[in-house]
Amino acid sequence: MTSPFPGMNPYLENPDLWSEVHHRLITAIADNIESHLSQKYRVAIEKRTYRTDSEDSLLVGIPDVTILSVKQKTQKSDSYTATATLSTETANKSVDVTLPLPLEIKEGYLEIREVSTGKVVTIIEVLSPTNKRTKEGRKSYLDKREKILQSDTNLVEIDLIRAGEKMPMITHIADTDYRILIVRSYRLPSAQLFAFSVRETIPNFTIPLQKGEQEIEVNLQDLLSVIYKKARFDLTLDYNIPPVPDLSVEAQEWMDQLLREQGRRGDS
Repeated sequence: MTSPFPGMNPYLENPDLWSEVHHRLITAIADNIESHLSQKYRVAIEKRTYRTDSEDSLLVGIPDVTILSVKQKTQKSDSYTATATLSTETANKSVDVTLPLPLEIKEGYLEIREVSTGKVVTIIEVLSPTNKRTKEGRKSYLDKREKILQSDTNLVEIDLIRAGEKMPMITHIADTDYRILIVRSYRLPSAQLFAFSVRETIPNFTIPLQKGEQEIEVNLQDLLSVIYKKARFDLTLDYNIPPVPDLSVEAQEWMDQLLREQGRRGDS
């Protein structure tokens, strides 16, 4: 079954599901680009590693192996709150607590390399909640981003996550749900930004190589549509509950009508 949304499916942003979406997406982008590259280049899938504590990781769903509905998460949270309250009132009884232990986080990204020299021509990043919400994750990514912007390497930054703080830029841009940033090193400090909402189709964009070379067009909407069907996400997602994170009131009303029209949600 196909995704009911014309563009990005906000239900795929659920932190408990995003790691799978991210893995499938960077693999699909790599395969798509590779099929259009000359023998001069190849695409490598690389990993960035950093450490964070377990409290931060809970914000972005790292420890979870199954998808919980919003209701399940609320019930789970309420039970913990009740236990903590009981232990406070009954001081002579012990209670099990969880300590923030360091966790190693690995995130994949893509590099387009020149085969003859090994030079990294373009880096492609698909942002995760860790890049936008956790302290160490954001710092690690911004440090790397700054180094790229100071080099002769191009950057493609794909942000399909509504939660968290947007990546910095000098030009003031109205807040939108999603962004795709294309940085051509030979045009800095200017860059190309695609900003779009959950109601819109994801725009096509091109991957820059070296100056003067033909860029590679990517239809991210088609790639996500194929991923949705192959991964059978329709069997996992519950469209009768709100997505995580929540949409704006206006977007929520639009989504409710869309899902009802497509038979994905019962009448309330």
